[in-house]
Amino acid sequence: MVIDDEALVRTGFELILGQDPEIEVVATADDRTALDQIERHRPDVVLLDIRMPHIDGLTILRETLRRDEPPAVAILTTFDADEYVVEALRLGASGFLLKDTDPRQLATLVKTLAAGGVVLSPRVTRSVISGFVASSAVAASVTAVAKLTERERTVLAHASVGLSNREIADLIQHSIGTVKDDMSAVLAKLGVATRVQAALIAQQAGVIDGESP
Repeated sequence: MVIDDEALVRTGFELILGQDPEIEVVATADDRTALDQIERHRPDVVLLDIRMPHIDGLTILRETLRRDEPPAVAILTTFDADEYVVEALRLGASGFLLKDTDPRQLATLVKTLAAGGVVLSPRVTRSVISGFVASSAVAASVTAVAKLTERERTVLAHASVGLSNREIADLIQHSIGTVKDDMSAVLAKLGVATRVQAALIAQQAGVIDGESP
């Protein structure tokens, strides 16, 4: 589902994603109809504009994540250093995309979200990462990365570049249950609630360098 106050943006995303046979755009909506449409269609993935005139994206995000079995929500933004994005990541968004993301990559990113992976724009800036760490008061979590076991660190690195638990399990040749347990341990040790929050801390701590498959 695509939520944006501009009809042209909604139509563009719908046309691009609709070309992939594995993706169904079940609805598009503006800010005023978004929550009703989410309740009606129960999408697996929501692409949500962060800045809208009537109901801002943060409000829609909060309400959406309070639901039972909420969808993965990725924030759409024009700015790669948007303070709203920092707050959205703190609230539990599954990542963010700039609106000028290469259309050829869009379907792959949506599938990553559907599989439980993390999506961060390649142009995520150090200011966004640092802003998240500061706003969440989890700067100590960066140093806590050193306390992870070798396998937990590997799982974190792979999760931080968008891989799902199943993909990580295939890579490290362990069961998906083991990967889930490792990921739960990582979140607990870092003191964060979501994979994307852990991914930002991993980037700040330099975990991803050399680990991307």
